Amino acid sequence: MALRVPKAELPAELRQNLIKQLGSVPEPNEVLWNNPKLAEANQEFSAKVATWDAADTSLKTFAHMAVAAQVGCSWCLDINYFAALNQNLDLTKASQVPRWRESQVFTPLEREVMEYAEAMTNTPTTVTDDLSASLLDRLGPAALVELTVFIGFANLAARCNTAHGITSQGYSDACEIPLAARPQTPGVASAS
Repeated sequence: MALRVPKAELPAELRQNLIKQLGSVPEPNEVLWNNPKLAEANQEFSAKVATWDAADTSLKTFAHMAVAAQVGCSWCLDINYFAALNQNLDLTKASQVPRWRESQVFTPLEREVMEYAEAMTNTPTTVTDDLSASLLDRLGPAALVELTVFIGFANLAARCNTAHGITSQGYSDACEIPLAARPQTPGVASAS
């Protein structure tokens, strides 16, 4: 797939910082820079999201990857797998997120979080009172609110990336375990 919006030239300092952090400039940054005010606001919000700590990092990463797999955002899967490596998360679990329902590596809480992420991603959403109550009981209100907004942000990123034609840049190539492909489900985009 080709980019549907051209890349814009980033300021040199930002470009250098991104290369220093990630090894290359993420295409979403280059595409969003066509509107610098929007790009800066997105970067600021992304940075704030990264500081939230009421919900466990691995739960949020797996939730984001579940959203990405459902929406079909290979870029989000790619960068989140790279993030999992750098956050010292369980890479075997991270690699299995696209097929979490069939995999045996996840805890009941992790499964529930990924189910919640998918239910929030469905259109219309399919979050049930029972699922929400269970997560509220297990995580507490602060963590559930944080997880919900985090999943909403993951949907924003994944949907914008796919609409712009942004695909994997190979960040996960640095990881030893390849990502599992999502099982084909009628009406659901593939993440591969």
